[in-house]
Amino acid sequence: MNHSKKVILLDDEPELLKALSRLLRAEGFDVETHENATSFLAAPRPEGPACLLLDESMPGMTGSQLHQRLVHEETHIAIVFLTARVDIPMTVRAMKAGAVDFLTKPVKDKELLRILKIAMQRSCELLEKNRELADLRSRHEQLTAREKEVLGHVASGIPNKQIAALLGLVEQTIKVHRGRVMTKMGADSFAQLVLHAERLGLIASR
Repeated sequence: MNHSKKVILLDDEPELLKALSRLLRAEGFDVETHENATSFLAAPRPEGPACLLLDESMPGMTGSQLHQRLVHEETHIAIVFLTARVDIPMTVRAMKAGAVDFLTKPVKDKELLRILKIAMQRSCELLEKNRELADLRSRHEQLTAREKEVLGHVASGIPNKQIAALLGLVEQTIKVHRGRVMTKMGADSFAQLVLHAERLGLIASR
């Protein structure tokens, strides 16, 4: 299904929302507006590529607090801050947490559109990563309890013989389980299986 590129405007200045909405709609974006974080959180999340143009200083939940919440949601929405005053420590935290950019009001139309183009590309990349992760989680759920045990040990680098001893099985049985795990997880190599396990949080990233 094709989805239009959506820009969500979140700012407590109604006049700014109107001005930005006119600009972005004229550029072909699907625009959604909110004056506070509560309103945004109550709305359905977009399914396609999307960018949240986010003010920092708002009544109730701040832009930074909302950003952190969205990070925990593993959202594909790209975040661009648009604020009246730049706070360097806050900017650094936001960028480390994945924000695309931190713009200062008033922003030039050309610069805003340039950053939104980058943000939409980021959102497309996040969408793809989320789809891949959802597929991996689905594959992992199809493993039997024993296969999940074997996956955890194999991905941690434990040899088949040692896994067999740990689980009270013979080595040949471990090899059979390992082969089934590789197939079910769609892994063409041991290295790929380890990467899958890392993405699922089954082992620590190396």
